[in-house]
Order: sequence, then C-alpha cells, then structure tokens
Amino acid sequence: MLLAFFWLFALQLLGEVIVRLLHLPVPGPVLGMAFLALLFSYRARWFQSVKPVAAGLLSHLSLLFVPAGVGLMVHGEMLLAVGWKLLLVLVLSTVFGLLACAAVIRVGTYFVADERKR
Repeated sequence: MLLAFFWLFALQLLGEVIVRLLHLPVPGPVLGMAFLALLFSYRARWFQSVKPVAAGLLSHLSLLFVPAGVGLMVHGEMLLAVGWKLLLVLVLSTVFGLLACAAVIRVGTYFVADERKR
C-alpha cells in the first residue's frame, strides 16, 4: 500500500516538474494522471495495486472541498462583484460543451450508418 502511495505521488511530482520546466498550460496533477493512465494501459497489474489506495482517497474526497468553501466565504465580496460573469461563463461553456458533444455524436452516427450500408 505504501508503494502505491509512492507511485501516485511520484507521478504527480513528475507531472508538476514537466509542466514547470516546459511551461505547459496544463496542471501538473493532470499530466501525472495521464502518465498513470499510460502505465495502466502498459501494465494492467498496476491497476490492482493502486486500486485500494485510490478507493481510500476517493472516500475522503469531500475533505478537499473544505478549502474551496473557505475561499468562497473569505472572498464573498469579490464573488458578488463578478459572480454574474462566472455564472454566464459556466452556462455558456455548458451549452457549448453539450452542442459539441451532440455534433460529435451526430457525425459519429453518420459514419456508423454509412458503414452499415456497405
């Protein structure tokens, strides 16, 4: 179990180092997660060794939302000032995301239907 924690944190650290060295616009933990996914596809047994640790971390995921809630309470005035802009961006990004997914599904079903005709 300790080795699984080590690998999770080592991959996160590797992602952070690469992002900072190359000035990538991606969070380091996201890159570390991509490395973890590559490892899973390369060696499936890694998944079984990391699975209990990941399940334990996920069971306490709600604790990670406490700092965000405190930030909202501390910066409430700023949220009131720009909250409508945040809401607008959230609504528009959701709509555009749904439209993009619908377009991809539509195009994909077109090609699948075209293949079935052949």
